[in-house]
Amino acid sequence: MSLFERNVPGITEILKNSAISVAGLGGLGSNAAVSLARSGISKLIIADFDHVEQSNLNRQYYFQSDIGKTKVDALSDHLKNINPDIIVEKHHVKLTKDNMISIMGDSDLLIEAFDKASEKKWLIETWAVNFKDKPVIAASGLSGMGKTEDLKVHRSGNIIVCGDEITDISEGLCAPRVSIVANMQANLAIEWLVKNKKRDKI
Repeated sequence: MSLFERNVPGITEILKNSAISVAGLGGLGSNAAVSLARSGISKLIIADFDHVEQSNLNRQYYFQSDIGKTKVDALSDHLKNINPDIIVEKHHVKLTKDNMISIMGDSDLLIEAFDKASEKKWLIETWAVNFKDKPVIAASGLSGMGKTEDLKVHRSGNIIVCGDEITDISEGLCAPRVSIVANMQANLAIEWLVKNKKRDKI
């Protein structure tokens, strides 16, 4: 039985020829990457400078055995345990305006998964300026619990934002709401790839 036998018809071949960059491997990035691996994405370019800590485990895709490891190493192992054929290009670095393009640019789109608003801003702006035809899928407002109906998708050209765009980290972070927004990002990435790559074949 194929790993992707139960996939949505028509998407497996497209995802086998697609690459996605994930900037930041916390609650958003780690969960989005796992969903993309389960969906059949061929290549993920992942970047994070951090190590796994105990406090990450309430919402991020890591385990007790990962504590102390770099997030890129720990997550890469999990992704390959899901799909041994996935290509994971990992970068244990802090992304900056100077290195982001060379590290993340060789992909079809970018998933923004930073914590700080100021860093989100420059990442989105830098990507949008340099890759006008490639979307950046960002997140804003995922703290707290409940209020699922407040989670929306806002589109402005190739900048797509998921979340309620209101709540901040002062409300605390709870796994279900973080995971919902992360999976909104992954779902939108797959949707964009399938629609655009099918259109390119016409």
